[in-house]
Amino acid sequence: MIIDVWAQPTMGGRPGRLPMPEIRRLFEKSGSADLIDTPVTPGELVTLMDAAGVDMLLLSAWHRPGGWVISNDDVATFTAAYPDRFAGLAAVNLAHPVAAVAELRRAVEELGFVGLRMVPWLWELPPDHRLYYPLYTTCVELGVPFCTQVGHTGPLKPSETGRPVPYLDRIALDLPELVIVGGHIGHPWTDEMIGVAWKHDNVFIDTSAYLPRYYPPQLVHFMNTYGRGKVMFGTNWPQLSHDRALAQVDELGLTPDAREDFLGGAARRVFKLGAEGWDPEKEG
Repeated sequence: MIIDVWAQPTMGGRPGRLPMPEIRRLFEKSGSADLIDTPVTPGELVTLMDAAGVDMLLLSAWHRPGGWVISNDDVATFTAAYPDRFAGLAAVNLAHPVAAVAELRRAVEELGFVGLRMVPWLWELPPDHRLYYPLYTTCVELGVPFCTQVGHTGPLKPSETGRPVPYLDRIALDLPELVIVGGHIGHPWTDEMIGVAWKHDNVFIDTSAYLPRYYPPQLVHFMNTYGRGKVMFGTNWPQLSHDRALAQVDELGLTPDAREDFLGGAARRVFKLGAEGWDPEKEG
């Protein structure tokens, strides 16, 4: 089973509602800028997934300061249409903490979403800022992961908020019950991200926004050895196509067990997509 843990639907006709104007620049570098404004229906996206051999996408909502880019209800049109192919990751308005907690609860309890995703560079607030903590405790109560971006920002915004140390390290120490997923590898602080994921049983990594050919060697070694089960496959679709990314996985030289965990096994456990979710007692 192949699960992409970071993707988002393309709603089309919303160029003014991109998270930042620079997002188009980022997608242009990846050769996929034309997809930003192209609406894709749930059925059409499933057809693309079938062609690439992808079983499930975790689709993210997006809220930027000032308004929604892709709402939780937008994502829910996909998860409701194909609940066995899509799962939702909620977004909230960090500027209004009480309403943000209520929206997170609605997304999980009513829409069936399996996690929260917040992108700190968008808010220019590091993830250990006090405004995030009500959301973290709510994630723990609801039993869902907190997903975030680590590493430098592709858009022209400050990258400091993406440092694994001290930010994710601090959160994991404060809340060992909170499952944390750092997406986008963490480059140029990949070693920091690996160290934090190794140190904390509740911290994981996803590889979204990077083709396998460009994974740092130390990350591949981690996936294959002492970090097996801690790294999950992601694309940031539509930035990267699934067929292109999956065609390069064989080049990594992963063992069969490491490959299975990377492409789907770890995601099933972390996001509780199967019968058995992540258990801190077993991991510890």
